Amino acid sequence: MTMRYDKSAKKKATTLSINSDLLAKVKELDINISATLQDALEDKLVEEKTKRWQKENKESIEKYNQYVEEHGVFGEEFRLW
Repeated sequence: MTMRYDKSAKKKATTLSINSDLLAKVKELDINISATLQDALEDKLVEEKTKRWQKENKESIEKYNQYVEEHGVFGEEFRLW
C-alpha cells in the first residue's frame, strides 16, 4: 500500500472554528478531537485522491471496460465459477 502521508511528521498546532454545542457534547464524551479530526482528514484525503485518480484515468478505464465487453477478461476460459 502506498503511504498516504508521512505519519511520523511532527504535529502542528492550528486554529479551528467548531460549532460550540458540538464541541461541548464531544468533550462531555471525552472524544479525542485531534485524533478524530486526523482520522477524518485521512479518510477525506483518500476519498479526494481516489476521485482525482478516477477523473484523470477516466478515458483509460472506459477503454478497458469497452475492451472487456468486446473480448472478455483474460483467462476467462479457465474460470471455474
